[in-house]
Amino acid sequence: MIVIKASNLTKTYNPDKIPVRALRGVDLAIEKGEFTAIVGPSGSGKTTLLNIIGGLDRPTAGKVEVGGKDIAQLSDNQLIDFRKDNIGFVFQAYNLIPVLTAKENVEFVMVLQNRPKAERDKRAESLLTAVGIADKMDKRPNELSGGQQQRVAVARALASKPAFILADEPTANLDSASTAGLLDMMATMNKEENITFVFSTHDQRVIDRARRVVTLVDGKIVSDERR
Repeated sequence: MIVIKASNLTKTYNPDKIPVRALRGVDLAIEKGEFTAIVGPSGSGKTTLLNIIGGLDRPTAGKVEVGGKDIAQLSDNQLIDFRKDNIGFVFQAYNLIPVLTAKENVEFVMVLQNRPKAERDKRAESLLTAVGIADKMDKRPNELSGGQQQRVAVARALASKPAFILADEPTANLDSASTAGLLDMMATMNKEENITFVFSTHDQRVIDRARRVVTLVDGKIVSDERR
């Protein structure tokens, strides 16, 4: 089942000044349960593609269907609601809320979804256990290592029970041991819960673990390899 479909996707920045064509007619379909890496040199368009798929940016032209819905046609408020309920994000910079504990960070999206407190507590504790840091749930981000913060970020991304996870350079700030642990955890969730993961990365460690590698150069897909 296809959960993400991009058709003739184009993105041009500064069209009225010095135009920068970040994407040039990208066609891409992602099926449920895939573990896909989008790779390419800096400036190839991989983060732009991920942001458009996730509804964080809008295409200049083309169509993006997520779960059968053309998200480029949604209003800003509709897009916020759609992201909240359907998409989990993991960023290079973690983006945790510094004044909240690990557990409260994981719960945050469920608060926005108006989930009951008992349900929030149970799911947050379950997810932090699943990512291996149940003993850190009362710690704030500045009390956690980079690897631990990224595990909290993954747990937070999963909290809303999204259709898929988008991860933009999630291992860029991690050492080898933390990266291996994080990838093991995400691979297990992908396999056991059939959660779809799409990475934007230049990290060979991530690329080696991916089951599909899509390569972008100058805003175009130049190869699409399934393993």
